[in-house]
Amino acid sequence: MSDPALAPRNPLIGLVVTWAVAAVGAILIGLFVPDTQLMTWYVIGFGVCVLLSFAVQLVRGETHGYILRVSAGSLGALLVMGLVSAGFGISTLFTS
Repeated sequence: MSDPALAPRNPLIGLVVTWAVAAVGAILIGLFVPDTQLMTWYVIGFGVCVLLSFAVQLVRGETHGYILRVSAGSLGALLVMGLVSAGFGISTLFTS
């Protein structure tokens, strides 16, 4: 006999965790890192978000759609970090 199928976990939770870490990381990088090292730290922060996306989806334990969920988490982290860094870039235009 086969085991009954359990209700699948919500995949949105893992994505939101990755995106939230990306947002917090980008804000912290924008506030505390010197201007000459910003891009280096944004790349490091994005790399951490990609690894976090892999880890969160592995913990979820479902194989169906794994690559899609990891890529959605990574792309979302990239977009979030890009928007935050663009916001910091625009804010430096208006401060002297």
